[in-house]
Amino acid sequence: MKKWMYIIFPGIMLGLFLAFYFTHKKEADALEEKQLMEARQKEAAEVAKKKKAEQEAAANARENQRKHDEAEKSKEETRNAKQAAADKEVKDKTEADIVRADKASKEVAAREIELDALRKKKEQINKEAFELAKQVELAKIARRNAELESQRMHGRISRIAGESSLSRMPPPMPVPPTPPKS
Repeated sequence: MKKWMYIIFPGIMLGLFLAFYFTHKKEADALEEKQLMEARQKEAAEVAKKKKAEQEAAANARENQRKHDEAEKSKEETRNAKQAAADKEVKDKTEADIVRADKASKEVAAREIELDALRKKKEQINKEAFELAKQVELAKIARRNAELESQRMHGRISRIAGESSLSRMPPPMPVPPTPPKS
């Protein structure tokens, strides 16, 4: 009997185990099925929640992008307006400077013409002054020559007169002797 005990007790225990196992297995399968359903429902709820969150995030992203685009557009318009104003200011200044430069170049041309006329006038006056100075010098030379000629003639006349017998004084008269005084 000892040998049968090794088979009977484990067999009984196996039977009890199987009885509990199959009853519990049905409950476990039902519980597992219930948990699986709950997990599927939870997963579906999470997927729906995630999908809803993604839709909200996409809507928020679109809204933020729209706001960002509007802000960028307004910044770009402001920047373009400032650039247009700066371009207009530069264009106006450039046109004003061109007008001023044209006016200045016309004035410079007029001044150059006037300067050229003044230079020609100065040159003419210098020529006239030179001619007058030349005439004065020639007159001085002529006067000096006339003075020299006059001096030469005077010297010649004096020499001729000095050599002439008419111009000599007669010899002095002899002085009569004076009687002696007694």
